[in-house]
Amino acid sequence: MSRSLATAVMALLTLLCLLTSWSIAAHGVDETTGQFLTVNQGVAIVPFIYIGAKHMVTGYDHLLFLVGVIFFLFRGKDVLLYVSLFTLGHSITLLFGVLNEVQLNAYLIDAIIGFSIVYKGFDNLGGFRRMLGYQPNTKLAVIIFGLFHGFGLATKIQEFHLPQQGLVSNILAFNLGVEIGQFLVLAVVLIGMSFWRRHRSYLTFSVATNTLLMSCGLMLVGFQLTGYLLN
Repeated sequence: MSRSLATAVMALLTLLCLLTSWSIAAHGVDETTGQFLTVNQGVAIVPFIYIGAKHMVTGYDHLLFLVGVIFFLFRGKDVLLYVSLFTLGHSITLLFGVLNEVQLNAYLIDAIIGFSIVYKGFDNLGGFRRMLGYQPNTKLAVIIFGLFHGFGLATKIQEFHLPQQGLVSNILAFNLGVEIGQFLVLAVVLIGMSFWRRHRSYLTFSVATNTLLMSCGLMLVGFQLTGYLLN
């Protein structure tokens, strides 16, 4: 039973890896949503909350990083702390980036986001202790990568050149939607992980799982750097 559960989790992570590559261009913003963002005038709180939640639920790169962050967090208060640090980081740069029209290269930002997944998987495997002899500050790393994830969100939103009318309210609503989507997905992930943690296979397959996370991140980095060089 435990081995079957572990295999299912590994298959799910593999699927997320593939979806990460396939869905990079859309990144949670389909044609209908894009048209709405382009033509919308004025405050639209509920639609922007929905778009923000949808963006996070389909933002596989963000979700893979969060899986790495919480993989070895067994206490609820630790999960809350680290997720809050990530939330603080990406909220700051999302709001700052959009409201101040900070333009960054989308390919490079997404490559850094991919690297954050590689970093967390490597960290979970104890790679820094083996190579450097010490453990970098994990809390600081999470909030720093959260800042880059926020710029990734901001970059995608700015591609649609949102009207200035109602912009502040709409971006705040979008950010709220992102947090709602993040909460819903993490709730499902934590429920699944809580069942898996009851079996020895959780630790037995931890190396394989985090190696797969690193592979997903490397795929994303390679894809984005290729896009940057070609464009």
